[in-house]
Amino acid sequence: MSACFKSSQYLKKFEKWQIFFAMSKRKRPKRYPTDLNARKWNLIRALLPAALPGGRPRQVNLRKVINAIFYIARSGCAWRLLPMDYFPPHQTVYGYFRRWTKDGTWERIHDTLRADVRRKAGRHKHPTAGSIDSQSVKTTALADIKGYDTAKCIQGRKRHILVDTLGLIMVTAANVPEREGAKLILQSLTGSCKKIRRIWVDGGYNGKAFTAWVAECFRIIRAVVLRPQGTSGFKLLPRRWVVERTFAWLYRYRR
Repeated sequence: MSACFKSSQYLKKFEKWQIFFAMSKRKRPKRYPTDLNARKWNLIRALLPAALPGGRPRQVNLRKVINAIFYIARSGCAWRLLPMDYFPPHQTVYGYFRRWTKDGTWERIHDTLRADVRRKAGRHKHPTAGSIDSQSVKTTALADIKGYDTAKCIQGRKRHILVDTLGLIMVTAANVPEREGAKLILQSLTGSCKKIRRIWVDGGYNGKAFTAWVAECFRIIRAVVLRPQGTSGFKLLPRRWVVERTFAWLYRYRR
């Protein structure tokens, strides 16, 4: 009897171990590094527009749509190359992306998150100073808007950005010379940038006419930060290093 009792105990332990190994080998759900976790998704979900009235009820998972758009931005793949076994159809993802671009959803999300970051850093939600700079980047042969930067010998696009003192992007412009790009940026300032009173720029944005135009139209002080004469190699410049760091962040994304 004792031998039978011990054998039944061993059998139960063996069955428990079998169940444990089966559960441990169960395939975990696939996740990409660009996927939003629950905390980040809760921040964005409240800023997304509601479903359009009428028609069939919305069935698509908006969290998966956002994850697909972030996957595209980071990997740089074509819309048709989205993994079909994980994301919604590429037509659906692109449709939401275009709709949110046109109705200002992306801009609203960006401005809200930037204001939250500034508050957590102990700053006012509206910045009072910023930095403008440009960067020439190569593009593929299929790009519709591109040019040639003779100074840097790069065929592609020239993008201009205005960032606050934390390096958070406020406005962007593209494919134009320095002073023209700065004009586009300043002319497109929104309410979140209404307190801007000083901007730091490099020598490409210099010029008396441009300085007078900025002071007259926007009451903004333009301060030029030049590279010290006689220096070679990398040089950390005050104020301008913030916008250079932002360009480094953008360079990680292929779109």
